[in-house]
Amino acid sequence: MSELWESTLSDLRKQLSAESFATWFGAIAFDGIEGDLVRLKVPNRFYSEWISSHFLDLIVTAVRTHASRPELSVRFDLDETMITSTETKAPTVAPPRPSSRPRPEAPRLTTGLNPKYRFDNFIVGPSNQLAHAASAAAASAPGRRYNPLFLYGGVGLGKTHLVNAVGHRVCADKPDARILYVSAERFTNEFIWALQNHQINEFRDRYRNHCDILLMDDIQFLAGREQTQEEFFHTFNALYHSDRQIVVSSDVYPQQIREMEDRLISRFQWGLVADIQAPELDTRVAIVRKKAEQEAIVISDEVALFLAQMVKSNVRELEGTLLRLAVKAELLKRPIDLEFAKDALRASMPRTETLTSVEDVQRAVCEYFNIRMGDLKSHRRHRSVAHPRMVAMYLCRQRLGTSYTELGDRFGGKDHTTVMSAVRKIGGLIDKEDVDLRGTVEAIERKLGL
Repeated sequence: MSELWESTLSDLRKQLSAESFATWFGAIAFDGIEGDLVRLKVPNRFYSEWISSHFLDLIVTAVRTHASRPELSVRFDLDETMITSTETKAPTVAPPRPSSRPRPEAPRLTTGLNPKYRFDNFIVGPSNQLAHAASAAAASAPGRRYNPLFLYGGVGLGKTHLVNAVGHRVCADKPDARILYVSAERFTNEFIWALQNHQINEFRDRYRNHCDILLMDDIQFLAGREQTQEEFFHTFNALYHSDRQIVVSSDVYPQQIREMEDRLISRFQWGLVADIQAPELDTRVAIVRKKAEQEAIVISDEVALFLAQMVKSNVRELEGTLLRLAVKAELLKRPIDLEFAKDALRASMPRTETLTSVEDVQRAVCEYFNIRMGDLKSHRRHRSVAHPRMVAMYLCRQRLGTSYTELGDRFGGKDHTTVMSAVRKIGGLIDKEDVDLRGTVEAIERKLGL
């Protein structure tokens, strides 16, 4: 049995840097085999979790190969008596032969999900209901429902929260699932490293053969990177055709990602594309209350409402504002009442003329006409979508003074001349006493408090 472990360690040493091997495998003690289970002892839970996350596949593969037993699995047992000897314990195999050129260590493929981001602490409202339901469904039946799942929305609205929540739900239901959570930037950096160090086959093997669930944030980072897009395209195909779940997030709708290959955009739309909009007032209030509960911050309902009215379009900023307020209250030994909140946050409060944003107008128009934000920003020309879009553009230009160029970008990459034409058309109809249109515009303005 000990020879089996010695052979396993020899294989692992060849695949890892000397530093990584000594750090992690010097802390492992072989404790025998019981049936189909290889028992390994580690000094504490940290070692168990780290080694499981980063090296478990390598260990299992090597053990099964040398034992000629494909059914073997590995279990880590905690043994606190090992703590005192961990620092000085040497690896049980001979060191490698000297080399004139040390082998660089590959960047580790992270599986590190954020423990804070789970479904049970995600506040659901009309603005994110579809994205939440789709994420939960994909997590409950990975690879079979909504694959791929493409989540898009502005900064700080909860995309990363939902992507992580999918990973946690799958991990809870299937502890042996191999879940890789990675940003598009990290994927790119690992790909470049693999090319430079002649380890592209190992890179592809990790992503295509040792991954059951791929969770990737900020896919728009791949825009303009032709080689990386090519690699991701083949990785996507390998996972998709073997019914393994893919979840990606982006700041914008797939077709609005500039310099992204059409074949990738097409694949993103094979499954479900779900948007996350800025939360409504009631949802923002619920978010403040939930965060206060999590952080043991005592606030009144009127303070929660005040904060929700103050920060409208970014959940992350809303939570950060609450935490800053709590820190200041603790330093000054003051209760967090409405007077204190207004005084403490006076400098960061938006001016009256900037309280309404383009997103506020877009959201109000969508609610009034009962259409989706994705439709408003799309290139659809049907009157049921085109008319509300022109009304929204008109309000943004007339009430907020937003430039035509910026409005073109905010409405899905439209040309500024398209925006100018829309504004002139709505303005002309109002000037011609179109009573119905004037009533529509005034109703939306009242809704926005303009």
